[in-house]
Amino acid sequence: MSDFLGRGWSFPPRFDPRGKTAVMVTGVPDIDESLRILLSTAPGERVMLPDYGCALRRMVFEEASEQTVTEIKGLIRKAVLFYEPRITLNRIDAQRVDALSGRLDILLDYTVRTTNTRHNLVYPFYLHQATHPVRA
Repeated sequence: MSDFLGRGWSFPPRFDPRGKTAVMVTGVPDIDESLRILLSTAPGERVMLPDYGCALRRMVFEEASEQTVTEIKGLIRKAVLFYEPRITLNRIDAQRVDALSGRLDILLDYTVRTTNTRHNLVYPFYLHQATHPVRA
């Protein structure tokens, strides 16, 4: 079962201070980190996997409307379907946290296929550029 759930480098990469080895993660933490990487990667960024990623960046600067939230959910659903076979996505919710900064907290509720256990991940997404706050 652990072979299916996987083992990978922690993200961001860290090294064990006692040795010269990379810190590894396994199981659900590995899945959570893989999901964060998937959602943070724009298609075309990975040279050897040009289709890998989620096109969330094209949603930056969009109006925080129901249509935008629905489109974001669709982009995430498609990316998880194609690139995270270890889980079944049960639900995606997006909650507007801060209208001024355009922050959405995206909740992924998923089931790990091999263990049939439910987990969730909250991914913060900003519809506005983070370096310059929006002025009313």
